[in-house]
Amino acid sequence: MNINNLKLTENSSIKQALQTIGKLRVRLALVVDENDNFLGVISDSNIRKALINDYKLEDSIKKIYTKNPVVVQEDCDEKTLLNLSAKYDIYDFPVLDKNKKVIAIKSIASMLHKEKNKNNVVLMAGGLGTRLKELTKNTPKPMLKVGNKPILESIITKFKEQNFENFIFCVNYKKQVIEKYFKNGDKFDVNIKYIKEKKRLGTAGALSLIKDEFKDSFIVMNADILTELDFNKLLKAHKKSKALMSVCLREFIYQNPYGVVELSRNYIKNIKEKPVQKFLVSAGIYVCEPYVLKFLRENEYLDMPDFIKLLMKENKINTFLIDDYWIDIGQIDEFKKANEEFK
Repeated sequence: MNINNLKLTENSSIKQALQTIGKLRVRLALVVDENDNFLGVISDSNIRKALINDYKLEDSIKKIYTKNPVVVQEDCDEKTLLNLSAKYDIYDFPVLDKNKKVIAIKSIASMLHKEKNKNNVVLMAGGLGTRLKELTKNTPKPMLKVGNKPILESIITKFKEQNFENFIFCVNYKKQVIEKYFKNGDKFDVNIKYIKEKKRLGTAGALSLIKDEFKDSFIVMNADILTELDFNKLLKAHKKSKALMSVCLREFIYQNPYGVVELSRNYIKNIKEKPVQKFLVSAGIYVCEPYVLKFLRENEYLDMPDFIKLLMKENKINTFLIDDYWIDIGQIDEFKKANEEFK
C-alpha cells in the first residue's frame, strides 16, 4: 500500500478528500503538514456530516477532519486491532513511527482478506501425560478441557486466527479420542493429517514418519501449550535468520527459598538471602526447514534436545524469545492455573 496516495493537507478540498478515500481499500485519507507530519484523518463520515451542515465540495477540510484519531504502532497485533475496532467502531488505523510520521495503515479489511498461510503446523499430541496422573487415565493430555474446550482445539483456534490451515497431528496414546473428535478438520475449517506412532518416538523422532514433502518452513509445537504468540512474526524472524531451525525460548525465574552461602576455603565469603535466578528454557515451539528431516532415522526414538544438539554440530540454530502469554500444561498446578485464566 502506497500511503502517499492517501495524503492530503488541511487546505485540500472536500472534493479532493472524496476522490482520495477508498483508493486503497481503506475508509480514510491522511492529513499531513508541509513537513509530512501527521495531523489527523478524514473519513467519509466526516464528509457526510459536513455536507449535511451545508459545507460545499470546494471548501477545505481544515475544520472537519479528525485531529486526534486512534493510531497504533507497527508492532500492534491483530487481536489488539480487533479490540480497538470493536471499541471505537473504526476499521483503519494509521501506523506512526517514533517521530510521529505515518508509515503505514493497518486495516481490518486487509487483515480479514489475508491469504491462507500454507506453512504446515506439526502438533506433538502423542505423550502419555503421566504427570497429570488420573486426569489422563482415559483422556490424552491434549484433549483435557481448559475453559470449555480441549487444549488441542484452543491451539487450532489460535493458529486459525492467524490464517494457518494445514496441520499434522503426531498421535500415539489414546489416539482414537483425538481422531474421533477432529477427524480431517472439516468441522474446524482446517486440514488435518495424522502421523500414527506405533511406538513412542519422542518429540523429534515422530517427525521421521512425515511423508509429505514440505516445501517451506514448518512449525513444530507440543500439544499441551497455550500461548498468545504471533506465529507469523515467529516465521518472519526465522526466515530472516536463515537458520535451519529456530527454537522458541521462555524466561524462567526461580527464587531460592533459602539464604545461599558462598564459601572461600571453608570461610563464609557472602550470604545471599533468597536469591532470584533467571534461566532461558525451551518453550516447546520450533520452526524447521524441510532439510532437517534428512537428519532423522525413520521410526527411531529421538527427543528434541538431542535432535537440536545433532543439528548444532554443522548448522546454525536460531532462537526466538517469547514475551507473550505462554503456559505449559504439563503438571496439575499448571492445569489448574490455565483453567483459572481461561474461565
